[in-house]
Amino acid sequence: MSQSSSRVTLAQGEGGLAARQLLESVFLSAFDCPELRQLEDQARASLAELSLLGDRLAFTTDSYVVDPIEFPGGDIGTLAVNGTLNDLAVGGAIPRFLSCGFILEEGLELELLRRITRSMAQAARAAGVAIVTGDTKVVPRGKADKVFINTSGIGIIPAGIQMAARQCEPGDVIIVSGTLGDHGAAIMQARGDLGLQVDIASDCQPLHELVQLMLTASRDIHAMRDATRGGLATVLSEMAGTAGVGFQLDEDALPIRAEVRGVCEILGLDPAYLANEGMLAAVLPESEADAVLAAMRRHPAGQDACLIGRVVDQWPGKVQVKSRFGGRRLLEPLTGAQLPRIC
Repeated sequence: MSQSSSRVTLAQGEGGLAARQLLESVFLSAFDCPELRQLEDQARASLAELSLLGDRLAFTTDSYVVDPIEFPGGDIGTLAVNGTLNDLAVGGAIPRFLSCGFILEEGLELELLRRITRSMAQAARAAGVAIVTGDTKVVPRGKADKVFINTSGIGIIPAGIQMAARQCEPGDVIIVSGTLGDHGAAIMQARGDLGLQVDIASDCQPLHELVQLMLTASRDIHAMRDATRGGLATVLSEMAGTAGVGFQLDEDALPIRAEVRGVCEILGLDPAYLANEGMLAAVLPESEADAVLAAMRRHPAGQDACLIGRVVDQWPGKVQVKSRFGGRRLLEPLTGAQLPRIC
């Protein structure tokens, strides 16, 4: 195989024969499903079938530019699928369909692109969703960094599910589904930023099954977010600001892997600000916490679930962390990027 035939070319983004060959050899073979097989300019879905699942649509979109594009625990493809699924899941939605748009740099290795699309397809099928439509553009060498991906997702919210940050109220408790900062630390390690040999993998995983288990245990969960860019601290700050309440966290209760804690201590980082790609935070009445935590711990994505704090009427819009010595520190929203291109 010549070098030109093993790499992406500008001609493959022009909509002609080369583009059709790329579509068939890379994308259609990986993402094959009845909706995509129609090869129309839009995917079509039965409203009657969707209405059996719930009474509202959830729709979200996100773009992924992670560096490096392959890392321990996943790659940009699994990140694009799971990240969009999780944005739907934390609203209580059952994910159904994804779109994907690729921005490819001229010269990208086709085998790398095939690996990414295969991992996307595997992640989507494992989650029970279909990639039903998409688009590909090729930009000249140096105008992008290998590959950028945009994914949009549609899910169905079952009747009776109403989760929103504005519903958080004093007396509620705050729970998380897993450990803090795994993805951010894994990306640093993959980039060689640490200068250390540390075994850390991204927590990139879908959360929709876990969320449905939580909702089976209690329909009274007030709010839920996945802790991605900016980590737990940023997510909770946004929720507290929306609801006009304060969040008080117990520092000793925050679940942090020893490897992640060690990396943060060496680099002077706070694990509460490191990204996750398979961890959520939920706010719910204290009376529901035991049942929800028990349900979460029955699922692999929730084995480390724990209660980390409470909603209070002091410090509206702020997140305070109480140390084991009784002192308090403020977790403020990030004003800049702690880490570049982590998702």
